[in-house]
Amino acid sequence: MRSADLTTAARIRDAAIELFGEQGFDVGVRAIAAAAGVSPGLVNHHFGSKDGLRAACDDRVLEIIRDQKLRTIQAPGPTALLTAMAEIETFAPLMAYLMRSFQAGGALAESLLEHMISDAEQYLQTAVDEGKVKPSRDHAARARYIVLCHVGAMNLYLQLRMHRDGKLDYRKVIRDLSDETTFPALELYTQGLLTDSTMLDTLFEE
Repeated sequence: MRSADLTTAARIRDAAIELFGEQGFDVGVRAIAAAAGVSPGLVNHHFGSKDGLRAACDDRVLEIIRDQKLRTIQAPGPTALLTAMAEIETFAPLMAYLMRSFQAGGALAESLLEHMISDAEQYLQTAVDEGKVKPSRDHAARARYIVLCHVGAMNLYLQLRMHRDGKLDYRKVIRDLSDETTFPALELYTQGLLTDSTMLDTLFEE
């Protein structure tokens, strides 16, 4: 998942995303520097601290997810979605990074989640504006629910696979998860689940 941006800071950041995903956040600065082909001093020079580096990794992961969502939403027809599905293995390092972050918990994980939800509000609104998604009675609540469901499902799936298989092949796991969930998710989002709006109308009026 190395970026085409070959600046020193970008090489360090991309190497850190991969190592944090593979090994967790206990991985040392020296290992990250070695993977990026730089000295440990340059890591601190560019990011100040390991937390500073992790914040930069969060920003990059969020940027990639947001850009991919917007490209899919704004592209005509289903081509962008089909292309993303065909290339889903390339997102394996991001999946691993997100899992490690939410497992670690703490303020940085909470901040990452809140930024994911905020980004979801924006690209869902874009989808509404494009006429591809129905408006919501509570746009912010819907975005939060969707992100929580997807993040929760991903982490549960990964945890169970890790318990069963030990070390994960994230490329295979993300493909398996996509194969299992894409059709039912699209069906649910497209056709809905309930036959009438009675429960929603009653709840919304309270």
